[in-house]
Amino acid sequence: METKVPHIKSCICAIILTFLGISSDQYTKYLAVCHLKNQESFIIWKGVFQLHYLENRGAAFGLMQNMRWIFVLGAVLVVLFIGYWYLRLPFTRRYLPLRVCAVLVCAGALGNLVDRLAHEYVIDFFYFDLIDFPIFNVADIYVVVACFLFLFLIFFYYKDEDFAWISSNQR
Repeated sequence: METKVPHIKSCICAIILTFLGISSDQYTKYLAVCHLKNQESFIIWKGVFQLHYLENRGAAFGLMQNMRWIFVLGAVLVVLFIGYWYLRLPFTRRYLPLRVCAVLVCAGALGNLVDRLAHEYVIDFFYFDLIDFPIFNVADIYVVVACFLFLFLIFFYYKDEDFAWISSNQR
């Protein structure tokens, strides 16, 4: 009979790491409010990278402005889906990288959700001036890193048979 202890430990670890990710994101946003709001941009590397405070009421590139509840609903659905998916993943070392991706996506989604619920906007502050990239925050970094890692794993690490658990009841 399969023991549930590794499952419980994995879930508790995921919850703790997600909370730490959210806390780190919120702390950096707090620092941005304290040191960057109503201030000139803080230049780290002239013409390349700076810290610039922005209250983002939409998505990247200014899309979907003032559609807060769409983003709130989207974040909740993403976290619920990832949680379900996390519990369905086989509890073996082989799937640890996918668990890391799940934690990063949840921490990013929840970090920005906290902002949307508390302020009605997301606090962004990292800006790559060199390529005029949209201003972003730590939660955004979590999601982007997780997505790149996930794609890398799908294309180069896992094989089709590693995902047989999706269509079956076995883990």
